[in-house]
Amino acid sequence: MKINVFESKEELYKSVSEFYIKAINDKPNIILGLATGTTPIPLYKNLIKAYQDKLVSFKDVVTFNLDEYIGLPKTHKESYYSFMRAQLFNHIDINLDNTHIPSGTLEPSEAIKLFQKEFDSFQVDIQLLGLGSNGHIGFNEPGTSFESTTHQTNLAKSTIQDNSRMFDSVDEVPTKSITMGIKDIMRASSIVMIATGNQKAEAVYKMVHGPVDESLPASILQKHKDVTIYLDKDAASLLK
Repeated sequence: MKINVFESKEELYKSVSEFYIKAINDKPNIILGLATGTTPIPLYKNLIKAYQDKLVSFKDVVTFNLDEYIGLPKTHKESYYSFMRAQLFNHIDINLDNTHIPSGTLEPSEAIKLFQKEFDSFQVDIQLLGLGSNGHIGFNEPGTSFESTTHQTNLAKSTIQDNSRMFDSVDEVPTKSITMGIKDIMRASSIVMIATGNQKAEAVYKMVHGPVDESLPASILQKHKDVTIYLDKDAASLLK
């Protein structure tokens, strides 16, 4: 693992944005694994600005999102289908036919089969990850098999609580999702992890220094050959 620690979130997101701009310009048809939630929003804002300033184009980029809530229609403002359009896709020149997000409204087994078939047709170059406070990656909660592929998952109480900031109340947060599996995540050629804030510090420490164990899904990243972790000083506060 390569670990980068920044004094401020602004410096962190500037650095990770520059990394992505260079990667896309070096390989215009790059395959990107994308994440949702609050963590990647500043990155997406920076990438939109770079596109507006004609520093990068997304017209040949292909994307796969990690996950989607089960039961939210695409039109719901907190569906990840809507999130990606509002936070990134509607503001850049990406071909929406090249974007792939699990369906939250199809029958789950059919949605899983469809997404896995599409995913298996490509090789992700860079997979973007956030980190749950309980160590989850994607919606792979503690206890998920490291051999998992796309699957349905029940969200942990801590994940529902963390995600409630995006909804009017915790009662509105869906309790089930479809998520890219851990084995799928580990197939990416390289992985970028972003974590900020004191609430992530313990999970960061266990991810980096703890045993590789399914009780902390992110610990599997110790086994990947090319992982770069971007942390602010709060998230890195327990690291030596």
